[in-house]
Amino acid sequence: MARSFAHRLNGLPAPATIEMARRARALKAEGRPVISLALGEPDFATPPAVVEAAHQAALAGQTKYPPVDGTPALKAAIARKFARENGLDYTPEQIMVSNGGKQVIFNAFMATLNTGDEVVVPTPYWVSYPLIARMFGATPVFAPCREEDGFRLRAEVLAQALTPRTRWVVLNFPNNPTGAICPAEDLAEIARVLRDYPDVWILSDEIYEHLVFGTGRSASIAAVAPDLKDRTITLNGVSKAYAMTGWRVGFAGGPADLIAAMRGVQGNATSGVCSVAQAAAAAALDGPPDLVGTMVATYDRRRSNVVQALRAVPGLTCAMPEGAFYAYPGIAACLGRTTAGGRLVETDHDFAIALLEEEFVATVPGSAFGHSPYLRLSCATSDDVLAEACQRMARFVGGLH
Repeated sequence: MARSFAHRLNGLPAPATIEMARRARALKAEGRPVISLALGEPDFATPPAVVEAAHQAALAGQTKYPPVDGTPALKAAIARKFARENGLDYTPEQIMVSNGGKQVIFNAFMATLNTGDEVVVPTPYWVSYPLIARMFGATPVFAPCREEDGFRLRAEVLAQALTPRTRWVVLNFPNNPTGAICPAEDLAEIARVLRDYPDVWILSDEIYEHLVFGTGRSASIAAVAPDLKDRTITLNGVSKAYAMTGWRVGFAGGPADLIAAMRGVQGNATSGVCSVAQAAAAAALDGPPDLVGTMVATYDRRRSNVVQALRAVPGLTCAMPEGAFYAYPGIAACLGRTTAGGRLVETDHDFAIALLEEEFVATVPGSAFGHSPYLRLSCATSDDVLAEACQRMARFVGGLH
């Protein structure tokens, strides 16, 4: 029987991060000594106090259908978090909880995008922004962020990407995959540009906000430019900072009418988030600061060690990430050469596949993030594993000829 599927799936690939992780798992199942640095997943355990909060919630009978947009307890904790850490005041009607941060994006785009609309996405970008935009008939328009600018978004570059068809601008700082931050003074310049486009929504994805190193500081555009708050969705979650990826709790603050529309989308898709997971998320958000501090110090050490190791390899460059837990080395000098295993490396995708199949290190090619020739590798694993991965990468690059 001939089968047909929705046209919106045409040309819609699996996210490259997930595809590379799948390849790595398949090789590992064959007994290969694979090191996978493909997924952005903390290697820490969820803090015990957070797990205990979930346990107590279950014992107390918090196991029924939750409200579509979040339990009152979690929404109150989110409101406290936004006020305390971001200088943003949101009422319960301006907050919603979703199944991870990705569903926030899905809800917002589905509620607002029509065929022919445009979504401005700075590059390098997290893989899902343009993919979700395309699902709803919109066209991603890319605003390049250069390594020589610290991968920060320049206001003049954003201005060149905006058109009368622009419906959304996506901001993701600290950035996945580069770790770049966007300080308040840069956001003020970006806001100046956006004021000329009053019909454009702003998505500020701040999921890595706590993972910032050194003297760097991230900021929320809705706080830097309060006049834009009524068209800004501030997205966050507990996955990265609290090592809770599997709990699937993301959240957002935004204008009440948009939140209501997003709630309508979610109510007809997944309904509410697991009630026990919401209790855990509330405990994480209201918990002591040292829940995050130890992890940040560890990521800081790891990113320094990894960048130092990669910079020591002839043919690789690597900017020092200011936040998140990734390194984003450049491999331009490696292209046009052949690996020790006989593979011609013409693109960063070729490099990533060969590195996985010859040295069993899984990374993600920069082409997946709209910016080549680079690789993204996650530093969210142990020091010993990262050191071994860097040694294998050095051997791989050393074997190119």
